[in-house]
Amino acid sequence: MALPRYQRNARCLLLALGQYGGFLKGLREPMALTCCNLRRNEAISGHHFYRPFFTMQNLAWKCWRSGAASVRYISEDGVNVIQPENSQPSDSQKQQELALVPKNDVDMLLEELDDPLWSELDVIPEDEGPQIAPIPPSSYTLKKYVDHSETLQKLVMLGVDLSKLEKRPNVGTFLLKLDFEKDIQKILFFLKDVGVEDNQLGPLLTKNPFILSEDLDNLQKRVAYLRSRKFSQKAIARMVSRAPYLLNFSVERLDNRLGFFQKQLGLSAENTRDIVTRLPRMVTGSLEPIKENLKVFELEFGFRKNEIQHLALRVPKVLTASKKRLTETFDYVHNTMEIPHNIIAKFPQVLNSSLLKIKERHMFLSLLGRAIYDPTQPNYVSLDKVASMPDDIFCTEVAKASVQDLDEFRKTL
Repeated sequence: MALPRYQRNARCLLLALGQYGGFLKGLREPMALTCCNLRRNEAISGHHFYRPFFTMQNLAWKCWRSGAASVRYISEDGVNVIQPENSQPSDSQKQQELALVPKNDVDMLLEELDDPLWSELDVIPEDEGPQIAPIPPSSYTLKKYVDHSETLQKLVMLGVDLSKLEKRPNVGTFLLKLDFEKDIQKILFFLKDVGVEDNQLGPLLTKNPFILSEDLDNLQKRVAYLRSRKFSQKAIARMVSRAPYLLNFSVERLDNRLGFFQKQLGLSAENTRDIVTRLPRMVTGSLEPIKENLKVFELEFGFRKNEIQHLALRVPKVLTASKKRLTETFDYVHNTMEIPHNIIAKFPQVLNSSLLKIKERHMFLSLLGRAIYDPTQPNYVSLDKVASMPDDIFCTEVAKASVQDLDEFRKTL
């Protein structure tokens, strides 16, 4: 369908402006830039006009009156306008070099651009107003939020280490959404009732801030379950303080964990309570390393069931120790020092000691002729003295030498 002549010219003008000046991009540029360029009498392209429709109408009308399609030329004030496409410049036009747009048209355009887009008193919709961006899932710092967040300020006063929490994904956002009196205070009172000391609240929340998201009724049910299993108030307080994620476990999950240790180790209920109270992290940690270590003790090391029970009851930490470390220590103690299983089971702390210390002391005693680990022999040396005694006491009571002698020996290794 053929367009009227003035519509064709307006369409050509829009195309020309879009190609020359990036019309669509220009709609996003500040209008003040356009005004500034006009006032400085600098050349600007059509993409600087923030209100293109009105401007296009005026210029298209002039183009239609000139009887030609759209080709740009520059006015004396530096504004891009239209020159006939088909007609060649006459001699007089060549002498003038540029056609002129009436000054009145440019003044009128400037007046329009000077009109404010909105008033300072206009109400800005809430969704368009400035808002504080939420903290990223893995934030760089919580410092800038502390001055504006009562919740963060009170957590710091409790001893919570925000520098550790801000490195954990989503924790910063989670804390900023909490109200101290509504969401946090009730949990603190609950922990106090359980028996957690004031100086332990900060470290507990640093390790497990997500206890603040737990329902208070569920927390109370879990404590009630532990009491029903005859854990004392002191034992529960110790367990919650040393294993902060303990109360995040449901009653069913807690029951399964306690049942696992009782069944796998063949322990009584009392011994199960004792071992869990002393090392509550066994309950909240992964069970896979424990299962693997139990197999290692039985199948690779050759301990009997009752010896494994004794090992676990005396030093529960051996159940969660590194398999590599356990293997290296057992190999040296059993094969190099020639100590049998029953003596190792009697002094299991040797498996939890530094292998380097054991090697140094064994070689030092061997040099002195005192490496005697058979209880039936005179000058017998028990493994617990080799594994855990301080250097000065070890040298005085066991090696019958001075600390300087031990230090000189270490330099030869």
